[in-house]
Amino acid sequence: MTTAEYDSIRSLTSVHADPGVYEPQEDSLLLCDIAAQTGVVPGARVLDMCTGSGAVAITAALLGAREVVAFDISARAVECAQRNARSVGVEVDVRLGSLAEAAHLEPFDVVLCNPPYVPSELPPTGMGLHRAWDAGEDGRTVLDPLCSAAADLLVPGGVLLVVHSEFSGPRRTVNMLSGNGFSVAEASRQIIDFGPVMHRRAEWLEARGVLAPGCRTEELVVVRGDKR
Repeated sequence: MTTAEYDSIRSLTSVHADPGVYEPQEDSLLLCDIAAQTGVVPGARVLDMCTGSGAVAITAALLGAREVVAFDISARAVECAQRNARSVGVEVDVRLGSLAEAAHLEPFDVVLCNPPYVPSELPPTGMGLHRAWDAGEDGRTVLDPLCSAAADLLVPGGVLLVVHSEFSGPRRTVNMLSGNGFSVAEASRQIIDFGPVMHRRAEWLEARGVLAPGCRTEELVVVRGDKR
């Protein structure tokens, strides 16, 4: 991958989100950057869960993955990611489905995931853009199943990189993966300003004692798990 090719993804000039599809933001870019910095993707068979616009999957292809498979529960996102991959000129096998469908495939060398992780007062239901962020009261509607399934999704020595918010229990991710046969470390932390969704949830999070009064920033955390 050339510097120009990666910069194209990093600046989002080659990836466009259709209406109803998650627009790549700081969390997407952080996961792409860590995937590039760790050097685990070149030559690897890669799974990208919750692909949205396909930005992470496309980055994996540009980084030199030998195969990239991506899943999303939104048919609109699947179509968007397929089109973006064609536009960039890389091959990504984008499929409609969730962890249940991914579990039927042969294990991967690398699993990347930018899941829904924003705490929500109600469990996420139905379809729509809100499913890209709503993740239940503790923000772990997708994170917990992912941590439970990670060992089956990966070959021995395989690597999981998953991004989430400080408000969705990164320490729980570390503990779950450690208990499931992984060596685990925090690969990166980055403080960002609240976006529109978090601003709307701020008073509720304050009332729960999760957010300090008046604070309108959050820390993104990328956790890396290496399957032993």
